[in-house]
Amino acid sequence: MEYVPSNDHGFPAGEGRGGEEAKGFCRPPHARVRFEIGHLEYLQAAAENGSFRRAALVLHVHESSVSRGIQQLEDRLGLALFDRRYSGARLTEAGRRFLKEALPAVRQLEIAKRAAEAAGRAELGTIRIGVLTSLAGGFLRELVSNYRSQHPNVSLDIRDGGRREHLAAVRSHRLDVAFVTGNSPLPDCEVTELWQERVHVALSREHPLAPRKRLDWPLLKHERFIVSRTEPGPEVHDYIVRRAADYSTYPEITQKASFQDNLMNLVSLGEGITLVSAAWTAVKLPGLVLRPLMDAADIVPFSAVWCPRNANPALRRFLSVAHVLAGRFRRGCSDWAGLSDERNGSGNVG
Repeated sequence: MEYVPSNDHGFPAGEGRGGEEAKGFCRPPHARVRFEIGHLEYLQAAAENGSFRRAALVLHVHESSVSRGIQQLEDRLGLALFDRRYSGARLTEAGRRFLKEALPAVRQLEIAKRAAEAAGRAELGTIRIGVLTSLAGGFLRELVSNYRSQHPNVSLDIRDGGRREHLAAVRSHRLDVAFVTGNSPLPDCEVTELWQERVHVALSREHPLAPRKRLDWPLLKHERFIVSRTEPGPEVHDYIVRRAADYSTYPEITQKASFQDNLMNLVSLGEGITLVSAAWTAVKLPGLVLRPLMDAADIVPFSAVWCPRNANPALRRFLSVAHVLAGRFRRGCSDWAGLSDERNGSGNVG
C-alpha cells in the first residue's frame, strides 16, 4: 500500500543530510511511501487503546511487534505519529490526520479480506451452470433448491443450451458445470452420472394414443414428430432416428422455428408429437399429455460435466451437494468413484 504525505519538504530518518535523525522532516511531496497493512492495524489498535501494550493484547501479538511496526511506519512517513509517555501513547496531530485518512482504507481492506475468505470457503461467489432439461421437476430442480437453501449467498447463473455448446463452454471455463445426457468419458473433462430419466412422448390430449398409459416404439412408427431447430431439438431428432429408423422405415420429423416451451404448445394443439425427459411431467399445459416409453433403452442417464482445472471453490461444494443428493436418489452410489465407474452406456434426449 502507498501513501503520499502532504508535507512540503524534508527527508525521512536515515536518509539525506548525512543520515542524521530527521526529526521534523518528511519526504518530499509526491514521494511514494510503501508499508505493510499490519502497520496500519498496529496504528489503529494503539490509537483506540491508548497504549502499545493494550494494543498488543487486543491483537494477540507481542508489545515489541506493535512498537517496532509503528516505529517503521513513522520512519517511512518521516513524522511522529504518537506522543509516547509512561502512561501510554497519544496520537500527535499528524498521527490523527494520517489515521483519519488511512482508516477507510483499512476498513475496506478488512471487508475485502473477509469477502475473499468467504469465497474461499464457498460461502460467496457464482456458479455458471449449463442445462438441457427443464427445471420444472426432477433431480435438477431438487439439486438447485437444496444448494440454494444451504448457500444463499452464492449466485447460480443457469444457462439453457445444447450439449456441444455446453461442453465447449466447460472446457473454456465459460461454464463451471453442465448437466448433459449420456455418461461416456469426455476429453479434458470429468464426467459423473448422477441420475436417470425415462423418455416420455408428448402428445395432444385428442391424439388417438393419448388414452394409453404407456407407449412403445412400434406404435409410433407412422407418427409425425416435431422438434425445435434450436437445442435440444437436434439432439431429440438424432434420438428419434436412432430408436425408430430401420431398413424399411424412416421417421417423419419436422423442424420448427420454436423454442421448447412453444414447441410443447404446438404439440398440445395437435401439430405433431415429440420426445421429452421425465422432468417435463411437472409442467402442466392445456391439452398436453405425456406418456412414458417402456423399453429399458429409453431410460437416459444424465451426468455432471466439469473441467478438473476449474478452481472455483463454490463449484466443489456444489458438486458435493449433487453427490449427496445422487446417493439418496440412487441406492449404492454414495461416493464419486462409484458414480464415475458406472459409465457403461449412453443415451441422449432433450
